[in-house]
Amino acid sequence: MITLTIVQGEGRGRVFELSQESIVLGRGAENTVALADYHLSHEHGQILLEEARYIYRDLRSTNGSMVLRGNERIVLGADRPEVVLRDGDRLLLGDPAQPVIIGCRVPEPETAPLVDDPNERVIAVKPRAALEEVAGKLDSDPLSGQALYKAARLLSGRLELEEVLDAVCSAVLALLPRATHAALLLGPTTTVAPSPNATLSGDNDGDGRFTTVAARARPKPDSSGAGGRADTQPGTSTPLTSRAVLRRVLHDRAAVIVANAAQELGGSESIMAAKILSTIAVPLWDGERIAGVIQADNRTSSGIFREQDLELLMLLGQQALLAIENARLYRRLKLAEEQLRGEVRYLKGREERRRFADIIGESPAMRAIFQKLEKVIDTRATVCIEGETGTGKELIASAVHYQGRRREKLFVAQNCAAVPETLLESELFGHKKGAFTGADQDKKGLFELADGGTLFLDEIGEMGLSLQAKLLRVLQEGELRPLGSAHVRKVDVRITCATNRDLAREVEGGRFRQDLYYRLMVFPIRLPPLRERREDIPALIAHFMRKYTSEMKKPLAGVSQPAMDLLVAYGWPGNVRELENEVQRLVIQGELDGWIEPEHLSPQLRKAEGVLTRIAPKQGTLKDMMDEIERHLLAEALRNHANNKTKTAETLGITREGLHKKLAKFGM
Repeated sequence: MITLTIVQGEGRGRVFELSQESIVLGRGAENTVALADYHLSHEHGQILLEEARYIYRDLRSTNGSMVLRGNERIVLGADRPEVVLRDGDRLLLGDPAQPVIIGCRVPEPETAPLVDDPNERVIAVKPRAALEEVAGKLDSDPLSGQALYKAARLLSGRLELEEVLDAVCSAVLALLPRATHAALLLGPTTTVAPSPNATLSGDNDGDGRFTTVAARARPKPDSSGAGGRADTQPGTSTPLTSRAVLRRVLHDRAAVIVANAAQELGGSESIMAAKILSTIAVPLWDGERIAGVIQADNRTSSGIFREQDLELLMLLGQQALLAIENARLYRRLKLAEEQLRGEVRYLKGREERRRFADIIGESPAMRAIFQKLEKVIDTRATVCIEGETGTGKELIASAVHYQGRRREKLFVAQNCAAVPETLLESELFGHKKGAFTGADQDKKGLFELADGGTLFLDEIGEMGLSLQAKLLRVLQEGELRPLGSAHVRKVDVRITCATNRDLAREVEGGRFRQDLYYRLMVFPIRLPPLRERREDIPALIAHFMRKYTSEMKKPLAGVSQPAMDLLVAYGWPGNVRELENEVQRLVIQGELDGWIEPEHLSPQLRKAEGVLTRIAPKQGTLKDMMDEIERHLLAEALRNHANNKTKTAETLGITREGLHKKLAKFGM
């Protein structure tokens, strides 16, 4: 007898003491345990009594079932529809947030071992060791071999797992004319093989881990004598599989035929309800592990199974397991391919958006950059991008690639300063297995990965002289040799590079090869620092405000004019990267729908506030105001350094040539 107590739900406090072999729970008034809670299904679950064990089975309910066992939650579903109940378990039915909770008091089952009754009529038992002998018999029995071949053909050419599982049941019915029903049960793919003496009382040791994954009934002939439609949806009252049969196979670790199933397998409810007259079951052997069980039943009185049927089904079972494993592998590969395709689409989509339109700038300096890019994008010329840190050199390099003819190939970027020279050579050119300690497999270099596309070498001024010589050979000859390889490989790669150093000075100092310098400087582009294109600062701020308010789902009213004046007046030594970080910080600390005010800015930006108050003109455009501020700052810097232009340029963070241009601009 099992005792059920409703702990939570509309029927809280109700107690049911039940001795039936089948107990149905759900909203239906006709159920053994009728529960009025709206989130339960009409027939939500079923408790079955089999050999003194109570098994809870979820009846494909809408909101599902769980079993709470101590701190462990056992979720029931398609992969695991049932579980053996233990004393103290709690059923959690329906809505996971507010489930109906039912406490279970279950008597401890008797654990007497299975023993053969003298009156049992077991026709045959075949262990795994008999497989080779069984296969050898086919040589002298061509009719059986032909029948096995025809049945196995039903498994061929199928890749989808669901199709293979259904085909296994169809093959069983085709192989065994006496079978009226066939079912396939599978265990988890990582289950360790149970020992011959393993107990079957727990749901983790015995048959509780095996699930019926496919079932089929032989079509009944219609009134005209023709075959009817196969029943593939067994009802809960007449299951197509029997736990008693499964336990017998797991206990004996062998294939079995039983002539009088109701008598020999203890008269279990599933056997009696299905009216099984004889049954045959074979394990699917994966080494020493039982990966699954095929069960075939005879529910008519036309005849019982024979030993030959058992042998043929054992051989078919091995073919079935191979087809199942192939289908599982195909599914994993298909999922991996779909995931990879999705990642590629995402990466391509992300990179495709990086066009000239994403490079913010309407200043004369940036318009001149765009004109240069239009001339070089469809050539093979090496582009060297010079500029300070944070000016957006990689963004320009990617725009050259994705606007050009190589857009369908890869754009590969490598920061030469981020990797030690000893590893950078392997990263660029690749290596063979055993080329150095730790090289346990062949590796393609970035040049090979970028073949047909573009390789962007950031901070190329940091590259060592020995590696510069190897890079020069690739540029000159279009071929490379991986570390540890005796063979060269041809590559077609466009090189773009970037540096924040003055490469001409590096050549004069002997730190950069002159011949490589001339190879890289085919088409140089200098990116101006942000302080030289202040007209673009408001547009950049607006761009980053849209980006981060959308990302953080935090709308702001905008930047007030006093705060904007300070942002435009600041020198931005970190250039666009520093500006982006500042805007991100402002969005984080800003109030919803509020304005960014001067007090929200970083301390170094607020230092310019007093200067603006003192020197800003009362009238004029933003450009006029900024010109006057810049003129004032230049005059102050020259005065502080006694008109020493070299020191003034260093203090202002610009080149001497840049200082001369500004002085000429303002007539100073």
